[in-house]
Amino acid sequence: MLFCVFSPKKLSVLLLLVLLPLSSATPLDLGDNTVQRNASELTADGSMLTDRPLLTVAKLRQRRQVQSSIPVSYDSSNLEWVTWNNSLPNDAVAIYNEYAGRTEYVCKYMCEAGFYSPSEGPYCHYAKTKKEYLGSPFQILVNKDNFEILKWKDGSHGSVPENSVQTCPGVDMYVGQNKYGLGKVSTQDKCFYLPWKGSEYKYKDYKVLTINENIVSQKIYNVKYITDESKTVQYPPEIMRKTVISNYECSPVTKTDTLTQTYEAQQRWDISFSISARVSTIIKAGIPLFVEGRFEISAEVAFRYSKGKTVTETTTDTVTLAITAPPNHSCTATMKRHKYKLNIPFTASLSRTYGNGEIQTTSITGTYDSIQTADVQTVLDRCEVLNNSKPCT
Repeated sequence: MLFCVFSPKKLSVLLLLVLLPLSSATPLDLGDNTVQRNASELTADGSMLTDRPLLTVAKLRQRRQVQSSIPVSYDSSNLEWVTWNNSLPNDAVAIYNEYAGRTEYVCKYMCEAGFYSPSEGPYCHYAKTKKEYLGSPFQILVNKDNFEILKWKDGSHGSVPENSVQTCPGVDMYVGQNKYGLGKVSTQDKCFYLPWKGSEYKYKDYKVLTINENIVSQKIYNVKYITDESKTVQYPPEIMRKTVISNYECSPVTKTDTLTQTYEAQQRWDISFSISARVSTIIKAGIPLFVEGRFEISAEVAFRYSKGKTVTETTTDTVTLAITAPPNHSCTATMKRHKYKLNIPFTASLSRTYGNGEIQTTSITGTYDSIQTADVQTVLDRCEVLNNSKPCT
């Protein structure tokens, strides 16, 4: 385990480095805030041996599987680690490194945080085991639509602020930086590690990337259903109510009856964005209705949203009808309904209000699922002759 402490031997090494010619001196200050680790081997012309083994096809495939894109572990976040695909993804998280005079993007190789710079080749530069390494394939940290409010906060001696951005779940590595550039913070080693020109440097003071979780409320709105891509399943007709009139008389009899039935329609909106249960979220959307083989969208309604929750709407249908039964006949009227299962993709906007009053907006996608009644019909069946009826004279 490594700690930010200094031995007399290392101090003597530092003094020796200060006395080296200017051409070979490191540009990083080596005061009480840092310790230089052993450098990578240098060739005669000063180029760096990066200790990058030649990857076989099998090894490359295995690493690509490990480096698959994954979201950052938060209740509701647009942060995601996106695998490098030979082009910089949109909304990549970056800093401008004034010391090096370049833009650096937050990256990670496996769970090792570091930096990617277009001028330094398609690699993630990270520090580990006394050296700077060039990792590939690697992942870039992306803040889709710049939706999340990110802030660099001070840390020291391995401390990290609340809601710090972690490289991997369950790993004590965090995204950090100091004035020399991007690197990683290890809470176990109580240091910030910086990759620099083949070497690994560590510091006791640094900044850690954090995400603002002080969310007051969220709203889903501007819901647009993509009905052309909908899936509809029709159920067999369902008998809800029956009414029967039996006429043993020798003249027609008319009966007036009222058929009433209450049933429930279930609907659910599942979205691609993770919504925290502790944050009040309102959805405002119209309800798709499947009527006579086509979709109609009702007026918008607003209700509280929670992930996976099914919204149940109760409907009561009433039909009044008059049935005329011939002599010695029985007549039946049946109330039937036709149910449909609907699956409709949609797009929407999500706005988030923070405790400081700031509002952020992003686009989301989702799927609307519903089981609803398309129509209710009353069917008068063919009247049948009554058994054991007395003949009319």
